[in-house]
Amino acid sequence: MTLKEKINDDLKKSMLAQNAFRTETLRSIRAEILKMDKSGMDREMNEEEELQLLNKQAKMRKESIEMFEAAGRADLVERETKQLEIINEYLPKQLSREEAESIIDNVIKESGAVSAKDIGKVMGPVMKELKGKFDGKIIQEIVKSRLG
Repeated sequence: MTLKEKINDDLKKSMLAQNAFRTETLRSIRAEILKMDKSGMDREMNEEEELQLLNKQAKMRKESIEMFEAAGRADLVERETKQLEIINEYLPKQLSREEAESIIDNVIKESGAVSAKDIGKVMGPVMKELKGKFDGKIIQEIVKSRLG
């Protein structure tokens, strides 16, 4: 089942259950899927593109949460957090920080990286392995701390 089919199916269920908040969140994801469909692609999205779309939506929510926390808007933080939880249901299981650090350490060992100059040598393979499974911003911080 593609992401588009799953979202449409879950949207119908949400509407029947009269869950307005979930319906609104699923509609926003569906709108992004439709935007991709109408962007001139003459095919269905592949799994990687679906993952990109969901990660983009999750990243937008995380950034909003940070801004609303800084502004002291707890009501909006709660709303964005709930939307992020719904989006995360469609993303692959996220790794723990310890699991990500272990993978990063292995890549550093395999690449022979020793200093901050080698960050580029490490980031490519790490991102390839952890893409969609862990926050890229945190990955970058971990790599910099290990090589810095």
